[in-house]
Amino acid sequence: MSIEHLVTMANDIAAYFASEPDRKAAVAGVRDHIRKFWDPSMRQKIIAQLREHDGDGMSDLARAAIEELAQSTGARA
Repeated sequence: MSIEHLVTMANDIAAYFASEPDRKAAVAGVRDHIRKFWDPSMRQKIIAQLREHDGDGMSDLARAAIEELAQSTGARA
């Protein structure tokens, strides 16, 4: 799967959670969705996009969630 498609998917998930008034809960929602439903290789690619390309193309909410995902997994995804 292309990184462009993964970024689009992450942004779509973030858009869903954007209506959550509690930003912390919104970030956690995006992070947890990606952790639960994305294949490990997809998570590795999106974390690499964050680290190598500063999350180019990611919304702020998606970027925050991927940062937490990377930290909580030790970047192993």
